[in-house]
Amino acid sequence: MFGTEHKIESQSCAAPPAIHIGLDTPYIYGIMCHMSDAELLLRSRTAIHGGVVEMVVWRVPEPVPPSSHNFKYRLVFLRDGKRVVGYDNEHGKGDHRHLRAREVAYRFVDVDTLMQDFLEDVEAMK
Repeated sequence: MFGTEHKIESQSCAAPPAIHIGLDTPYIYGIMCHMSDAELLLRSRTAIHGGVVEMVVWRVPEPVPPSSHNFKYRLVFLRDGKRVVGYDNEHGKGDHRHLRAREVAYRFVDVDTLMQDFLEDVEAMK
């Protein structure tokens, strides 16, 4: 996934862009329209517990609505190609986490707490 070029046909923020990638449109739309001045703080991919943990965290100049903090993040633990644990703050949904098939709200405190909470959930689901 990292280092892959993605073809973006439209960069207008009036509507989600047409894309050619396996990720859903709102994800790419959020990056293109709300993160042009984002600072990448963390990007890692690690094999663990028979799966893969991918973590990406950006500092953004303005919160990604409806979040009220200046971070955009995507943390995921995948096993056999399926999400086991995921934390993100997708545009329009705000801070939330995925625990297998269940999605629940997440109260973001700071990046350190985010990482700790995510890794605790990964350990619990190993």
